[in-house]
Amino acid sequence: MRRALPPLRALLGAAGPVRLPAPRGMCGRPAERSGHSALSALPSFGFLFDIDGVLVRGKTPIPAARTAFQKLVNSQGQFLVPVVFVTNAGNCLRQNKADQLSHLLGVPISQDQVMMSHSPLRMFKHYHEKCVLVSGQGPLLDIAQDLGFCQPITIDTLREKRPLLDAVDHDRRPKVLSPSAVELPKIEAVVLFGEPVRWETSLQLIIDVLLTSGYPGNPYEQQNHPHIPVLACNMDLMWVAEAQSPRFGHGTFMVCLENIYKKITGKDLKYEALMGKPSRLTYQYAEHLIRAQALQRSWEQPIQTLYAVGDNLMTDVYGANLYNRYLQESSRTGPKSLLQAKASVGRGSATLPQDHEISLSWENELASAAAARCRSVLVCTGVYSPHPEVPPDSRDSIAGAAFHGHRDFRFDPGLVEPDHIVPDVDAAVDLVFQLENFVPN
Repeated sequence: MRRALPPLRALLGAAGPVRLPAPRGMCGRPAERSGHSALSALPSFGFLFDIDGVLVRGKTPIPAARTAFQKLVNSQGQFLVPVVFVTNAGNCLRQNKADQLSHLLGVPISQDQVMMSHSPLRMFKHYHEKCVLVSGQGPLLDIAQDLGFCQPITIDTLREKRPLLDAVDHDRRPKVLSPSAVELPKIEAVVLFGEPVRWETSLQLIIDVLLTSGYPGNPYEQQNHPHIPVLACNMDLMWVAEAQSPRFGHGTFMVCLENIYKKITGKDLKYEALMGKPSRLTYQYAEHLIRAQALQRSWEQPIQTLYAVGDNLMTDVYGANLYNRYLQESSRTGPKSLLQAKASVGRGSATLPQDHEISLSWENELASAAAARCRSVLVCTGVYSPHPEVPPDSRDSIAGAAFHGHRDFRFDPGLVEPDHIVPDVDAAVDLVFQLENFVPN
């Protein structure tokens, strides 16, 4: 069982003696070796690296990141262990993110090592031929088409075709108040890639789509439940950039959308799928990419342990521990089909798509040869602070215990306790090499 960490005790309002983390050591639960008795030059483990707060802050690389990645590649620039960058960002293509990381870290990174929050949407083939409304920022149409969607429509396009719908900003209201005669296909699903720029516009038009069964501009329907499917990527309430305090993330936008929908209809907004950390689907897909790398490099030793390195208790640590729990359950009950896995836990309806929505080949690829364990490694360079202010008042302690995860994921104190806490990503790499008795060639 993991030992409760002092910052977590403060967060959860728990009493007990304070134990400060060692400066570059192994905190959380006591260090566990992965069972290798001899030094090894072939990896039986892989890294899942978060990006924001672990490798960079905004566009500025964290100094320890370059040092860490020099240890992870050989003189030819080849990775010595399988590495996947698992980010909840969704505002660019994988190749663009790979190019950015290559520049920032000083090592060659391919797009096959990058997993954006929206990457699992490649499996949702049932929606690829449908007209879908996409929300977020960046090259949305390019991203949607790269994922397989044939008929994406953006919020900006919908606003252009239905100019009367966007009325919050008085300066953007149309001068001629006449309804548009432009025909639009029925919108059959909403895909939330990430936080948009104009929240009021996106909130209004998404609500319009949901309450008109895909025909925005029509009067709201009295019976609009269940609404058309909503697929959401990235549930981060907050994230860290150059500012001293965390910034609103897409999870904050989702909180707004959920509460507006419920305020209007009296019913909960339901998600067809939730992806991005901490969803189990994200980690299962990331493991698939890890195995693909090992196969490409002809590393015959099975990948037994995944080390998820992140800075956020409610996404990185929660997700890694949740996936580890799934792996432990799978080892006891036998292999589980991907279609039996849930994308989240709790009261929501966020499950993986039905049989006709995932091809059998994807099911086989993602469900076979699962790792034995997934370990969470928390760094102190992002959202997480090892020395939070301890609230002097019990009421403040209760407020400090607020769960920042998505509403469809139940709060479990055990899931936000990391296996290890280290100062930065360089210390994380050193720690894992030590635990695995790994000596690079």
